[in-house]
Amino acid sequence: MKRISLFLFASLIVYATFFAEKARLDREVKRLCAIDGGIRVYETVKLPAERFAQYDSISLPYKEIANPEDEYFYESSTTSLILGNPELVKYYYAVYRQFDGKLLGEIINYSRRGGGIPGPWHMSAFRCPKETDADLKKQIFIRE
Repeated sequence: MKRISLFLFASLIVYATFFAEKARLDREVKRLCAIDGGIRVYETVKLPAERFAQYDSISLPYKEIANPEDEYFYESSTTSLILGNPELVKYYYAVYRQFDGKLLGEIINYSRRGGGIPGPWHMSAFRCPKETDADLKKQIFIRE
């Protein structure tokens, strides 16, 4: 009976530790998101309907593989702020016009990944804001 009680107590400490760190990083995600997270659109562009693919999406090349004839391109980066389980990550995505290099818009997201009890299931995550690079492109590129 003593071993079972000790095992349950140790399990409770491990469980509480996982969720305390997860909750702390969720608060940090919210704090960082309030500072600089979200979408910023600096210029909108009207494009003909044929430039839009299914679901009104626009396909853009990554800066490193953009051709001179590509009118727009994107840059992105992922920065690990805290490594481990859980981890804290910053995502950055920006859309530029090729001919003058003007920044048309950008989005910054923060995400906590992991922090739950390890197992064969998907790790939990928390992200702020919920918008993605697809939402950014929908705000920059408008149908004529």
